[in-house]
Amino acid sequence: MTGTERPENEKNDQACAPAESLEIGASVDPMMDLNAALAAAQAQAEENHELFLRARAETENVRRRAQEDVAKAHKFAVESFAEALVPVFDSLEKALQDESGSAATLREGVDLTLRQLRAAFERGRLTEINPIGEKFDPHRHQAISAVPTQGDPPPNHVVAVLQKGWMISDRVLRPALVTVAQGT
Repeated sequence: MTGTERPENEKNDQACAPAESLEIGASVDPMMDLNAALAAAQAQAEENHELFLRARAETENVRRRAQEDVAKAHKFAVESFAEALVPVFDSLEKALQDESGSAATLREGVDLTLRQLRAAFERGRLTEINPIGEKFDPHRHQAISAVPTQGDPPPNHVVAVLQKGWMISDRVLRPALVTVAQGT
């Protein structure tokens, strides 16, 4: 062996030395990795918290707007119906101002006013219940009396309407007052 050559063991020791220093350095790197991971997780948590706060605020705004819309709908629900009734009011007022004394003119004015009122009811989805000849329905009719009949109309059918009923869409506003046929 010459002086410049090193024994195998010594070569191996030196070759291992950088690896050992890497291992020691590697033990420091996991701490840095953990700190970096913690910082990234904290940043993500802050971002998620900010997104949560924004979503909560948006939800609160939507809820508040919906409450305001419902309040406005309740407050102004009859507005379109009232607009349809104003011409009827005007016609009735004009009829009272008429001093011509003509029954035909008065009848014509009342007929016109009634047509205006029917049109207003149609726009407001008000329909009349006039159940003459129909089977008695306690949800839509209120029986005032019963009269004995034989055959026509059949028992439990409406014989006479004392007062028409009214419905708004599919809901009964006022049931019809009726007389019902009673079997003998």
